[in-house]
Amino acid sequence: MTDAPRGHRTRPVQWRPDRKATDPSRLAAYDILRAVDEDAAYANLVAQRVLAEADLHGRDAAFATTLAYGTLRRRGFIDAVLEACSARPLAEIDAQVLDVVRLGAMQILFLGTPPHAAVGETVQLARLVGGEARSKFANAVLRRVGERDLDEVAPDAQSDPAGHLAVVQSHPRWIVEALHDALSSWRGSSSWSDTEDLLAADNVNAEVTLVARPGRVDVGELLELRGARPGLWSPYAVTLESGNPGEIPAVRSGDAGVQDEGSQLVAIALSRAPVEGTDDTWLDMAAGPGGKAALLAGLGRDRDVRLLAVDRAPHRAHLVAQSLETAPGHHLSVTADSTAGPWRSGTFDRVLLDAPCTGLGVLRRRPESRWRRAPSDVADLAALQSRLLGSAIDAVRVGGVVGYATCSPHLAETTVVVDDAVRRGDVERLDVRLLLPEVADLGDGPDLRLWPHVHGTDGMFLAVLRRTR
Repeated sequence: MTDAPRGHRTRPVQWRPDRKATDPSRLAAYDILRAVDEDAAYANLVAQRVLAEADLHGRDAAFATTLAYGTLRRRGFIDAVLEACSARPLAEIDAQVLDVVRLGAMQILFLGTPPHAAVGETVQLARLVGGEARSKFANAVLRRVGERDLDEVAPDAQSDPAGHLAVVQSHPRWIVEALHDALSSWRGSSSWSDTEDLLAADNVNAEVTLVARPGRVDVGELLELRGARPGLWSPYAVTLESGNPGEIPAVRSGDAGVQDEGSQLVAIALSRAPVEGTDDTWLDMAAGPGGKAALLAGLGRDRDVRLLAVDRAPHRAHLVAQSLETAPGHHLSVTADSTAGPWRSGTFDRVLLDAPCTGLGVLRRRPESRWRRAPSDVADLAALQSRLLGSAIDAVRVGGVVGYATCSPHLAETTVVVDDAVRRGDVERLDVRLLLPEVADLGDGPDLRLWPHVHGTDGMFLAVLRRTR
């Protein structure tokens, strides 16, 4: 029997009559991986559906999620080990079987599952997915996995630190180098151990953080939730130890939302930036799905602010409208292309541009993203970011401010874009650190850079520019 082309699914595994003989948690983890690989699904979204269809709860659901997310995060190291243990290159292995073997290796290498149990359950899953021949292949490879040590699969840390970390911390090499450069720019210099700390933080599950939207719910009410504690930096943040935030009444009503502290601090900093003259007309460009717009609406409620929130994608603009539905103050959500600027020049007092980016600062939340991005994406996005920032500057009046934010620390998406905008000669750069005195360790400024391993937030960037002429 010949292998099917990689990525081709000849027969959905859900139709197999022997599916019930396989551990349901491991089977659910496999289904999540296949949806991510074949359908370009987001793990966090597809996992909810798969777990519901499998009727998994409690420990079984937690194990399936940990196994699937862990395998996505650790794929780089796992693949290096499997390459050393397989007689064939991984590119020649059937995609379905490769995902099965990755799940088995994850259990042996990172979850502490006894090897005999991990091998046995994985062989059964491989038999379900690909038949007896595939199960024998999986058995042979996994029995070698536990025999490999780090020196056999990773480049030398001294002679090739980026290559070493790419394998050990499971990030593509180009991302390792980009993050190292960004850290070096922020600190003035950076060690590879600092970079490793950041990469390691990407491989740890991020806690759920709520935002108490001003004027709609008080932080104290959210702190009464079981396992809740105050955020580290934002006065509106509450962190949960566990649980499904969708079951919280305040979240269901929209009075609270799920929002990382880094994103909250971006909106807070922009709202605090000094402006010259009026301060009642705000714009949120590229606003979808609406978390920052909802927070801005609350922050501007006492200033009688009129907020316009814009996104070019109709479905994202709809999400923005939903987030603003019960928000205080005056606000409007529209579908429009912000690069075209469907407003008069100099209309707004404050503009927030949370630009589309590679998302390299939120890899801990999107484990599959690191394997989907490519260096070519950076150049394409940087060009779009520059156009959007130019439009944002045109939209703000003289004396008003623009906040340019990304959830990527890549220098080409952050510093380079802002430096080019400043060279226009009609804006000045403000020191964002002065706007957030409660936040520690903000580096040399003037822009804001937040890091998972330093601040416990997503990796966020914010530059604030004042229009001068």
